[in-house]
Amino acid sequence: MFIVFINYISHEALRRHLTLSCLNIRVTQDCAQDAQKGNHEQFMAIMASSSEKLLTGLVAATFTPLTEEGEINIKEIGPYVDYLAERQGVTKIFVNGTTGESMSLTVAERKLLAEEWCKKAKGKMDHVVVHVGCMSLKDSQDLALHAAQIKADSIAVISPSFFKPNNAHDLRSYLKAVASAAPNLPFYYYHIPSITGVNVLVRDLLVGIEEQIPSFRGVKFSGIDLMDFGLCFSLMKPNWSLLYGVDEQMLSGLVLGADGAVGSTYNYVGYQFNKLLSAFEKGELVEARTIQFKLQDFLGSAMKLGFDVGVNKQLMVEVSGLSLGPPRLPLMPCHPDVAASIKQKYKSIFPQC
Repeated sequence: MFIVFINYISHEALRRHLTLSCLNIRVTQDCAQDAQKGNHEQFMAIMASSSEKLLTGLVAATFTPLTEEGEINIKEIGPYVDYLAERQGVTKIFVNGTTGESMSLTVAERKLLAEEWCKKAKGKMDHVVVHVGCMSLKDSQDLALHAAQIKADSIAVISPSFFKPNNAHDLRSYLKAVASAAPNLPFYYYHIPSITGVNVLVRDLLVGIEEQIPSFRGVKFSGIDLMDFGLCFSLMKPNWSLLYGVDEQMLSGLVLGADGAVGSTYNYVGYQFNKLLSAFEKGELVEARTIQFKLQDFLGSAMKLGFDVGVNKQLMVEVSGLSLGPPRLPLMPCHPDVAASIKQKYKSIFPQC
């Protein structure tokens, strides 16, 4: 029964691919008619959508390099990009997100970082997602416009978490307002209720969202409600991606149909998770589970020692050799003893990384 289910998922993925191909042919024909009628803006918007590639595979949620004094250290971004591509085989990044301490950065700092990531990623990364969510709508719109100007591949937005939207309608209205600042840039909702405290079901949010946000392209789902995650698929469009964001449960997300995954651990175990993805696609579930269980073993040990962004960042420093600096207050730097213990556990489980 389990093998039959996996085959269904594979066939569903193929169906989405074929549907998207047919959609491209259909919109090309329809758009030609629209262009002849003078509907140029609609023609350009539809053609842009039809030419996009789905965001799939591993996406590393990057750390923000800081100096020991807590200032932005942009000179480390170039080596960081090279490390991900050459050592981990990861060529898609999600910048200025939770792992990147975005809410502890100024708008000016986030613009500087986004610009440098896009610049250094050119020719080396396949996709740069710039997170533009803020507590202030105006700041989010400012960052969205800037992301379009620096030619980011897409943007993502987290829900505000001080004054919170109360329901799907309110959250959808907020996202629409942000997306309007960069209407031609692919737009993703970043769902992380453990951080925001916003527990609006994503399946409710998706109802009719493409009509309000034509640039909507999917969700980074960093929640553990797999029922909500699974029910999203009945609402999916051929040009959307559903990306799972809980690293220790990535295989569960894939079984339910995830197009890819966004996470912080892919910075330093991306090589292993690319193997997991490959094994899953080949139907080698025992191998895929073995890799997933290894990460669960590692994270389970790390969480007992207080595995937060500061500890996670220090582990990246230890593994990669990059100079990323400490986290910014109120996050605290990792204690040397904790770092040593977690690194030892990491090396015992992933000796080849």
